[in-house]
Amino acid sequence: MAAELVALESNNTWTVMPLPAGKRAIGCKWVYKVKCNADGSLDKCKARLVAQGFTQQTEIDFLETFSPVAKLTSVRILLTNAAKKKLASSAIGHQ
Repeated sequence: MAAELVALESNNTWTVMPLPAGKRAIGCKWVYKVKCNADGSLDKCKARLVAQGFTQQTEIDFLETFSPVAKLTSVRILLTNAAKKKLASSAIGHQ
């Protein structure tokens, strides 16, 4: 846990700010995971500090969320269509 806290602080992960009047801080908890080698022997123990964001309320504690995620099937369809229309070769200057 100490190594995780040092890493979070050295990366400037957060900025300590005063809470607005009448607001409570979002909680957090430690999540532990044991990593094993292929033969089943202990490799390392990991610890993560995670926010308990389930207490947040839309448009009160946060305004928007955005997480860019592309499914592999979507990328395959896009590349297949580009190949069929020969868009990939014309986009890089080859004819």
